[in-house]
Amino acid sequence: MSDTYGLLIDYEYCTGCYSCEVSCKEEHNYGVGQWGIKVLDEGPWPLGDGNYNYNKIAVPTDLCDLCAERTGKGREPICVHHCLANVMTYGKVEDLAKKMCEKPKQVLWVPQYKPMDAKGEFVHDPASGVRK
Repeated sequence: MSDTYGLLIDYEYCTGCYSCEVSCKEEHNYGVGQWGIKVLDEGPWPLGDGNYNYNKIAVPTDLCDLCAERTGKGREPICVHHCLANVMTYGKVEDLAKKMCEKPKQVLWVPQYKPMDAKGEFVHDPASGVRK
């Protein structure tokens, strides 16, 4: 069985610089409205006592193949390479999951490139309420 790879992103320290978005768009020549990774805003909303919840979270999209061409040559994905805050880690999911336990405010992403090609067309089964 082959190893599964993913991205561990420490969003506590993500500055929202969008370097991951920009470098990915350039590397893959994505057009307007397309991203391989997108930085999303979570907040702001009040927590009380004058504090606010506000996070920037980089989310791989269905166009993300974890830079298969680059990683196939032993290089890290372009988003990881260009992350100015150095909060993105590429590696085996098993290893990343262990790192994730070391601190809160991290997310582990295992993108599935072109999921509709991988999963096929969605067909709803009314009897079970699940996808077939």
